[in-house]
Amino acid sequence: MINNLKSNFSLKKRLVLINRYYKITKFYSFLKNTAFKGSAAIIVFVLFILGLELFVLDFNSLLHHLVVSYSSTFVFSFFLASETVLGIIPPEVFIAWASKSANPWLFLFILATISYVGGIISYLIGNLLFLIPSIQNHIENKIAKHIVNLRKWGGLFVLLGAISPIPHSIVSLASGLIKYNFKYYLIWSLFRYARFVIYALVIFKVFI
Repeated sequence: MINNLKSNFSLKKRLVLINRYYKITKFYSFLKNTAFKGSAAIIVFVLFILGLELFVLDFNSLLHHLVVSYSSTFVFSFFLASETVLGIIPPEVFIAWASKSANPWLFLFILATISYVGGIISYLIGNLLFLIPSIQNHIENKIAKHIVNLRKWGGLFVLLGAISPIPHSIVSLASGLIKYNFKYYLIWSLFRYARFVIYALVIFKVFI
């Protein structure tokens, strides 16, 4: 009984300290801003596409044309390159493309897996850059803000990189650069799948 009370008190004290740390490092403010930007990003994307559809071009026809003109292997390969090299093209574009495929949810799962693998490749590239000090220093200066946040919040920042507009590939690269625990990186990055499902629930309703 006494041991249980001590254990509960110790856990409560630890949670209080963790909460205080996150307040001091402004994690909650960052989380609020990220959530707002994430919501705004998908709203802007959908409104932009609907605007194109109404006033400029038939976007649904364009997506159908892409499905017919380019093999899924080509699109998946292109997406892997994009997700590995700093997220050149927003995943939302590929999710919209998947909505016109023969099996949208299967294609969505493949896209999410490709994005997950692309992050792993970025992580490994970050690890390799450690062997080239001049390039490592240059990259670290370019993504210094992400590295600082990663060191402050660890896995939670990897999670945010997986589900928010923060480029997943950049967070993955930063994780590799500072040699963040690879096992924990893999676990937190699994939330990348959640991001694709959440966005698909909105985008599929627009384009299917």
